[in-house]
Amino acid sequence: QVQLVESGGGLVQTGGSLRLTCAASGRTFSSYFVGWFRQAPGKEREFVAAIRWSGDSTLYADSVKGRFTISRDNAKNTVYLQMNSLKPEDTAVYYCAVDADRSYLRPRARESEYDYWGQGTQVTVSS
Repeated sequence: QVQLVESGGGLVQTGGSLRLTCAASGRTFSSYFVGWFRQAPGKEREFVAAIRWSGDSTLYADSVKGRFTISRDNAKNTVYLQMNSLKPEDTAVYYCAVDADRSYLRPRARESEYDYWGQGTQVTVSS
């Protein structure tokens, strides 16, 4: 069992930055893929970024590539999402999630492939 808690959300102006943190409990957190997803009002939840357990493989949605960076510190059981050059369309509730299937070598982007989810943190980008 893995429990996830997101933090770091808030209100920021267009062009600003935020760093989201996903703190996990569970001894095997360092063995899993971790992803970030987001859900805007009236829209379905969508993939943002993911990282392999070792930190050496990442995957990004096209909409955030070059602006967002995912990283992890396994010693702290933490994954980060650094968000730069924020746009109003980045406004959403952001969730971190764990994909516990190690039969894959690369991070995955489908919501159904993730097993554990946090409660989310709100990010609002004003224009």
